[in-house]
Amino acid sequence: MIRRPPFFYGWYLVGITIASMMLVYGVRNSFSVLFSPILDDFGWYRGSTAIMLSLNILVYGLSAPLAGMLVDRWRPRNVAILGILVLSLATASCYFAGQLWHFYLLFGVLAPIGTAFCGAPVLSPSLMNWFGKRRGLAISLGQIGGGLSFAYGMLVDLVITHWGWRPSFLVTAGIILAVLLPIYLLFFYYRPEDRGMKAYRADESSAAEVAGEFINAAHDWTLHTALRTYNLWLLVMSQFCYWGVGNYLVLAHQIKFAQDAGYSSMLATSVFALFGIASIGGQIAASVSDSIGREKTVTVASVLAIGAMVALISVRDTTQPWLLYVYATCSGFATGLFSPNIFAGMGDIFHGKNIGAISALLLTGTGIGGAIGPWLGGYIYDVTGSYNTAFIISMAAFAVAGISFWIAAPRRAARIRAKMQGMTIPG
Repeated sequence: MIRRPPFFYGWYLVGITIASMMLVYGVRNSFSVLFSPILDDFGWYRGSTAIMLSLNILVYGLSAPLAGMLVDRWRPRNVAILGILVLSLATASCYFAGQLWHFYLLFGVLAPIGTAFCGAPVLSPSLMNWFGKRRGLAISLGQIGGGLSFAYGMLVDLVITHWGWRPSFLVTAGIILAVLLPIYLLFFYYRPEDRGMKAYRADESSAAEVAGEFINAAHDWTLHTALRTYNLWLLVMSQFCYWGVGNYLVLAHQIKFAQDAGYSSMLATSVFALFGIASIGGQIAASVSDSIGREKTVTVASVLAIGAMVALISVRDTTQPWLLYVYATCSGFATGLFSPNIFAGMGDIFHGKNIGAISALLLTGTGIGGAIGPWLGGYIYDVTGSYNTAFIISMAAFAVAGISFWIAAPRRAARIRAKMQGMTIPG
């Protein structure tokens, strides 16, 4: 029997998503905090050490589609619990790492598999299932946890200050187990039907909407059909450039860069936290794209990101700390604007029953680009002794991301779908 409690249970899922995104992605996003003490202890090259993060992002991007398929074919809760166990075990095992290949295996390969199994590939579809109305609001609120995962680095820095970098891996792994495992066991439901409920206001859909969905189902996108369009590849290119190359190239090295300029570890980490907080503001503001269009919003994000890099590349010493805060605020806000709109643009064009498999390619784009960005930044520093060239490459990547998104043209989604419906699709 379908029942409707006074407070819709789906909002609990939003809260679970916020907490999960913060803790799960906090492991990856604390790399910048761990980067400096690991370098100090072992004396490795920055490029080879940054491969830890490059591998992490690459394996995550490749694992995300597998995780998405598993939640459709297996019990989603079991997939998430498996992910929590793998992520926490791999993170805790970094305590014992003494060789670079240990970090490659534990942090670079095993940890991102766990991240994919208990992160966005499981959480985002669950919110889509729970919300028939206000789906965009629910997903945007859930993504706040992603912004908080950058601020989570301050906790990691505090642990490092008091006990060292090795215990920080044990602490983050323990928090994941202590907080997320009981939450998923007791409160996580992938579909509202699992609790005898309906999606949020699902019964308020109009007859016209239902009829439209029925008609469109006959001409739904398949992954094969989507792969034949340049629009899909341009959206993947946009994500590849913005997140994979542009953002992660800087995020991996920004704290070390600030320390090289003479700033303390705590101040450098606070800038990293400000990036995450500013990204939350950007995510909230991203809904403006419903009014002014996805392309214009992404253009604002690209311009802000480039401006942020101009501020960062201008840092020479400790005489102008405000430049670091300009960088963190502009870059974080830009990232918050961009991230929801790349998925919204994908949904505008390719919405339908196969959107999960199609949109997973965006995460693959992030993974491939992320395999390049962190390593490239470190390699350029090892060769030149400066991050300037790396930061210029990051600026170029942000520009290409914006241009690619414009050419992909989510604003012409109706025309693109009409053209698809006129195709002769091989059976």
